[in-house]
Amino acid sequence: MKIHEYQAKEIFSKFSIPVPKGQVAHDAKEAKRIAEEIGGGRWVIKAQIHAGGRGKGGGVRVAETLEAVGEIAEEMIGMTLVTPQTGPQGKLVSKVLVEEGITVKQEFYVGAVVDRPNQCPVLIASAEGGMGIEELAATHPDRIVREWIDVGVGISAFQARNLVFGLGIDASLVRDGVRVFTQLYRIFDSLDCTLVEINPLVITEDNRLLALDAKIEFDDNALYRHKELLELEDSAEQDPLDLEASRHRLNYIRLDGDLGIMVNGAGLAMATMDLIKQAGASPANFLDVGGGATTEMVTKGFEIILNDENVRGILINIFGGILRCDVLAKGVVEAASKVKIKVPVVVRLDGTNVEEGRQILAESDLELIVADSMADAAEKVRAIAS
Repeated sequence: MKIHEYQAKEIFSKFSIPVPKGQVAHDAKEAKRIAEEIGGGRWVIKAQIHAGGRGKGGGVRVAETLEAVGEIAEEMIGMTLVTPQTGPQGKLVSKVLVEEGITVKQEFYVGAVVDRPNQCPVLIASAEGGMGIEELAATHPDRIVREWIDVGVGISAFQARNLVFGLGIDASLVRDGVRVFTQLYRIFDSLDCTLVEINPLVITEDNRLLALDAKIEFDDNALYRHKELLELEDSAEQDPLDLEASRHRLNYIRLDGDLGIMVNGAGLAMATMDLIKQAGASPANFLDVGGGATTEMVTKGFEIILNDENVRGILINIFGGILRCDVLAKGVVEAASKVKIKVPVVVRLDGTNVEEGRQILAESDLELIVADSMADAAEKVRAIAS
């Protein structure tokens, strides 16, 4: 689960990581009021969307008068912001963060992620903040400092110091830097995060360390331990189909292809996606209805696939085990009665109650393309793709 920058900074403040003074605004009048309360003669207005690269799309701007704060907020709120991470469709801006303007002497990148090959968290730091860490890792990996953390021990003081010294931070700020790295890991660990990032962490003109930006992502599978974090979710930032699927406990991810799939089991899903690619098509989604799916869940999953306007064909690939083939067939027939099918549908069933499932489909009025095997399904998918 992702949250907005202003929400991440509220968490940072609770963990004693310093951030600029600022508040979120939902209209121009509120933005001006916040700027007036902050004081000073310069403010930064930042669009709040779940995507990076906002500055490149005009989503981060500086104002030097209260009138300019209102004008910029008026322009931003309601605009569709396109960044390198949003895709060409962009994202609608519904709120902005108004912050004090900061004069920066130096920028750094710091972050915490899960290192899957090493099966542990890793803290990452670079003296080249403000740019994409992925690009830096690809072109200049030697400019990145890393410390791997033993989850049974937590971050040690010497590890935090190694990161600070690796950034070349001035001696007067070493203690502050150690606190930032220590608290960054505590956020990551205690809130079950998959990512905590400050880009950039800056040294200000008056020699302070500040988190100028903040990004946090939480592990969805651990949110049951943090019910309070669910309140931070912004449903407006989610794909409507993804949101609808989550409400019905479906494992659904929307992709950019044109062939919808419904399977049971993640392994079968990956094999089915490979089959589709080999057939010359691209999957429009990942949809695993799971072993314990009910007729209602299958019905909803099929409806979600059909509601994706990019889909021009569907492959249902089910191996009946816990999810019986007759349950799947009933769900498909029920969904078809609610949503008109305008694309070809290939169905491959095998396993528990397969004959009952095939009979249900045969006795329906649906014009389905039945496949006898994976190889047969591949051929029929290839015909759709061509």
